[in-house]
Amino acid sequence: MSFELKSGELLQIDGANGSGKTTLLRTVCGLVPADEGNVYWCNRPIQQNRQGYFSQLAFVGHKHGIKDELTAAENLEIDQILAANPSSVSVREALGRLGIGECRHQLCRELSAGQRQRVALARLLVSIAHFWVLDEPLTALDQEAQRTVCDLVGQHIAAGGMVLLTSHQKLDWSGQAHRIIKLGNA
Repeated sequence: MSFELKSGELLQIDGANGSGKTTLLRTVCGLVPADEGNVYWCNRPIQQNRQGYFSQLAFVGHKHGIKDELTAAENLEIDQILAANPSSVSVREALGRLGIGECRHQLCRELSAGQRQRVALARLLVSIAHFWVLDEPLTALDQEAQRTVCDLVGQHIAAGGMVLLTSHQKLDWSGQAHRIIKLGNA
């Protein structure tokens, strides 16, 4: 497989369960090695440009990686501290934009699946990353939250960001530079 993603562009990977979507995203993120070939960033393999690549990458997977024993705010505060490029968006503002500002002091284990997904997606706002890789970002979200996430993705693309995502939902990217690649079963 070969594809190129440019600034201001979205690439959606479609396919049935088990077709390799998550594996592809994990490979692009450098979490698993490619069986063949390379992933490039700025015309260099990511292994030769790790700091430059990872400082521009934000990954939200379907295992969202939030700590259930921490509050929503504490999870984001840690992400913001560890971010290579923290943004000026406050934790409170990020959670508010995802519609869960009132949950900021709740332990994540007490939140619904959709609320935990929103906490994970709020990470996108507390750091500045040019390249967003999102594995099923709309999972467990109600329609209003799905629109919010699609709006955030659209704003990121309009600002020159890049997005690689998977989704089983039918998404409307009209007005956005986008492509769709369909994966088949192995």
